Amino acid sequence: MDVLSDLLHRARARNALVRQLIQRPPWSLSFTDPPPLTVVTTLSGHTSVRVDDGDTAPVRLAAGDIALITRPGRYTIADDPATPPQVVIRGREKRLVAGSAEAPDTHRNLAPRTYGDGLPGATVMLRGAYELRGDVGERLLGMLPPLAVVPAGPATRAALAMLATEATRDEPGQDAVLDRLLDLVLVLALRSWCAGADTAPAWYQALADPPIGEALRLLHEDPARRWTVAELAARAGMGRAAFAARFTALVGEPPLTYLTGWRMTVAADLLRDAETTIAAVARQVGYGDPFAFSVAFKRTRGVSPSIWRRGTH
Repeated sequence: MDVLSDLLHRARARNALVRQLIQRPPWSLSFTDPPPLTVVTTLSGHTSVRVDDGDTAPVRLAAGDIALITRPGRYTIADDPATPPQVVIRGREKRLVAGSAEAPDTHRNLAPRTYGDGLPGATVMLRGAYELRGDVGERLLGMLPPLAVVPAGPATRAALAMLATEATRDEPGQDAVLDRLLDLVLVLALRSWCAGADTAPAWYQALADPPIGEALRLLHEDPARRWTVAELAARAGMGRAAFAARFTALVGEPPLTYLTGWRMTVAADLLRDAETTIAAVARQVGYGDPFAFSVAFKRTRGVSPSIWRRGTH
């Protein structure tokens, strides 16, 4: 399994929420206390997206562009950055801002998961919100800046068209369909953003190097295996010293250091399950001896596995 697939699989989103919004200018929606990852895209018209915490500049989305918003305290989508918020949304609750001149039917329900006035000239948007799992989810979010924009492209347009169609349906299994289509949009957006971003993680850029990409795939496919640098080098078709130097240069850390960090990330999430013993967690991440695992975990996380577990419940 390649690294991005492994991250997405282990961080598997839960409670995904998909909504279609149809608004005529002037309009502005502010989202407070949102989930860690939000996908916003414009299907027609244009949208301004602003993260209200920090110094990230607003961005403008044309039709087909996708914005990935990570860990904001609050963000606003509007027809224009200067339009004051008319509605504040927290979770599934909506509150009109005092003094707003918004028409009362602006947020009426037009179809399943579709809200707005539905009149000509409106901007049509999709918003998908994700809860991600644990430390692997944090590692996935760490790939991205607070606001990342993916320009429209053939692959994402096709996925967005399917998601938009399904968002207005209400049939058996609809939530499962929407979850998977939103996953597809997210994967395509992440892949597109990483491919074009100078700030993409070093390990992602290293995937383009066949020997190092193969080594990373092996480490994620079987993190519990007792890998050695020599074995990884042989599987990558390189000499040990040359492989170690190349891996370190491209990924930013030596192979076994990377492996230990990934094992501890996986272990941190496994420890959230109170029914799984620390010895069982140790075995799942390649440690036959729970004491050796505890030493490694404390070295990377600063606390023992048992204290970490208590802190997550």
